[in-house]
Amino acid sequence: MIEAHSLTKRYGAKTAVDAIDFTARPGVVTGFLGPNGAGKSTTMRMIVGLDRPSGGSVTVNGKPYAEHRAPRHQVGALLDAKAVHGGRSARNHLLAIAATHRIAKDRVDEVIGITGLESVARKRVGGFSLGMGQRLGLAVALLGDPATLILDEPVNGLDPEGVAWVRVFLRGLAAEGRTVFLSSHLMSEMAQTADHIIVLGRGRIVADAPVGDILAQAGGDRVKVRSPGATRLATILESEGASVTLAEPDLLSVRGLASPRIAALAAAAGVLVYELTPIAGSLEDAYMALTRDEVEYQTTPTHAGENR
Repeated sequence: MIEAHSLTKRYGAKTAVDAIDFTARPGVVTGFLGPNGAGKSTTMRMIVGLDRPSGGSVTVNGKPYAEHRAPRHQVGALLDAKAVHGGRSARNHLLAIAATHRIAKDRVDEVIGITGLESVARKRVGGFSLGMGQRLGLAVALLGDPATLILDEPVNGLDPEGVAWVRVFLRGLAAEGRTVFLSSHLMSEMAQTADHIIVLGRGRIVADAPVGDILAQAGGDRVKVRSPGATRLATILESEGASVTLAEPDLLSVRGLASPRIAALAAAAGVLVYELTPIAGSLEDAYMALTRDEVEYQTTPTHAGENR
């Protein structure tokens, strides 16, 4: 379990993490999201003792990371897969870490097998692809068979098969009762992997809830309605409390009414409808809505033909 209480980090006059409280529980994959500069990396570094909080506290399995006598048996972290001596083989890199943490050699071979590194285990890490580097980082995180895993962008550089493997693997670890704390920019993958989401914006928590609740808070499901009488139908639906957007002259995006009710209202008014498609809200839509005002840098769209 990871527990943060009023966790704060300042760098001079800048507050990177602003008195946040959250809990990542055993048996749950907790997704940790936020724009660049939101404070995610700083928070993860404080959890594993790489940065010292300016205020508040964060504990892992009941203690600050530095107070665990055998921290790799408590916490496995993947924060920077590139932090490896490029001249070593993958196996020797793992053996060196195992030796300094009193981890049996058998466990090295075990995590090599778990992460699919058998064919490259004796090759120099400096020649690894990004995806193989990520697999090695996962192997390091798993080496101590920890109760808690903290992973920053674990699927970065993996092919689709590797991404699917990580998804199933992490959910399996959570099913064993472990705490899995996961940061990623891949919203579609996070939606399939995480049970609970924490969203950080400008150093503060802007959402902390199960995935389903996050989707509902951001507007929930919508219905795509195509009709030659779209404008008239929009007025009818709005009178019933729906939120309606005219996306095209004949296309409505409707929130707040289910498809059967929309169909019944259109039929009663004699409005022809030739498409009625329920569309579930995506985690990406929810995330964009939650962080719209929290990004550090805004971009301005340009149009074809504009002077540069």
